Amino acid sequence: MKEVGRKLNSLQIKVKYFADIEPLNKISKGDWIDLRSAVDIELKKGEYALIPLGVGMKLPEGYEANPVPRSSTFKNFGIIQTNHFGVIDNSYSGNEDQWHFPALAMRDTVIKKNDRICQFRIQELMPEVEFITVDKLDDVSRGGFGSTGKN
Repeated sequence: MKEVGRKLNSLQIKVKYFADIEPLNKISKGDWIDLRSAVDIELKKGEYALIPLGVGMKLPEGYEANPVPRSSTFKNFGIIQTNHFGVIDNSYSGNEDQWHFPALAMRDTVIKKNDRICQFRIQELMPEVEFITVDKLDDVSRGGFGSTGKN
């Protein structure tokens, strides 16, 4: 049975917009949600900036968000994400907790407000883990780091 206005079993995420940007939208072609620059910004090669994304969210209990660059971010803007893989836990949800993209410019670039510069997905938190010290793992070794070859 389908409820009016939302899908059954969908997660609801409260979003606060800090800027007049395009609203978040989950497209049907992928599992990630695009995030946009909330400002016009010009960066020179080698400059670092925390680019505001114009949103803050209250994630569902037991979830975290993982923001990363879009596949076209480097090609289009020449920036890389300095922490390479972002983690935003659900406690980062205060009224002033706007999300940002930590960018390092690899060339001179201009990013306009509403340009899609990164994407995110939410993941369930890792369950409790217990580490057990052993003297031996599996009997068959793969041959070391990079052992599967080039092709």
